[in-house]
Amino acid sequence: MKRHFRFCFLLIALILLTACVANLASRDRGAPAPENSDPGASLSGPASPAPAPPEPGPEETPAVPAPAEEPTEAPAPEETPGESSDPPTEPTEVPSTEPPSTEAPAPTEAPAPTEAPAPTEAPAPTDAPAPTDAPAPTASPTPEPPANPGGYAQIDLSSPAILQETPDMGQDYLDQIIFLGDSTTYGMKYYGVLSGGKDTKQVWTPSSGTLTLSYQGFAAIVYPEDGSEITIREAVEKRKPAMMVITLGVNGVSFMGHDDFLSEYTDLVTDIQELSPDTKVIIQSIFPVAPHYEYLKSINNEKICLANTWLLEVAENTGARYLDTISVLMGSDGWLPDAYQNGDGLHLSPEGFSQVLNYIRTHGWT
Repeated sequence: MKRHFRFCFLLIALILLTACVANLASRDRGAPAPENSDPGASLSGPASPAPAPPEPGPEETPAVPAPAEEPTEAPAPEETPGESSDPPTEPTEVPSTEPPSTEAPAPTEAPAPTEAPAPTEAPAPTDAPAPTDAPAPTASPTPEPPANPGGYAQIDLSSPAILQETPDMGQDYLDQIIFLGDSTTYGMKYYGVLSGGKDTKQVWTPSSGTLTLSYQGFAAIVYPEDGSEITIREAVEKRKPAMMVITLGVNGVSFMGHDDFLSEYTDLVTDIQELSPDTKVIIQSIFPVAPHYEYLKSINNEKICLANTWLLEVAENTGARYLDTISVLMGSDGWLPDAYQNGDGLHLSPEGFSQVLNYIRTHGWT
């Protein structure tokens, strides 16, 4: 910076000196130099007055060479990067101070979350082997059936309410029947095993395809004659079937006791008899389930066989008839055979329904 100021100062002094020399030269000639004249022209003309400048010049002579040296130093400003050599030390120190990994350690200290192994200690849930015990229910749903199905509750085969074997009643007999029931009845429409196939008008179930016994008093069924949804009582009153086979109760065995079960079923049967006195009401047994059925803990053959004795009781009390279809669906091992179920262990396959229909035709109500 000092060199720069010195150079500027000498340059200004040189310009002032040149101006003074020009003035002096113009005075010696007696001709006033125009203010806007080129100083170069006045300097080039007078060769004689040239000695005049040397008088003040000796003082400035040392200054003249100085400017010559200055231009060499003039590149110094171009070497601004060189002049910034002093400042760079500061910036160099600045980055060194800012980037210092001193602040970076903060994230390094962030391993605090690593200290959050508390959640890792959450294996407490692993200690909750309660869910591990859950497989127990998986084991329980597959109880060993008794060596003899006689271990289940048995109906009184001598009851007059039971439909006994008869000669084959034929297809006309089947075509008179309206089948009212739950999803085990809906399969007859689904597989098209009745007259009319999948468009049969002989199946009465809700649009959902299932019906729980405890809902029989208010549940709506699809009335196949026009597709409307009406109650069972309304349908009976409109159609007045010649014969009805009711298959209900498989869902009820999971939560209903003897009294409730009998009450609901009896209510349904007697209402049908009152609304259509000429209708023959047949109560069909609940079908058995297979050993792989998912909900054996709630619905199993032991409960089903017990409920079937209740169904026979309803038939005896109301004058209806009981159809012991379970006798041709349960294998000697006490389970529904694989060939008779559709894969879920509860619902019948077409072959299973074939067994049911053949049993109905050969155990007719004459």
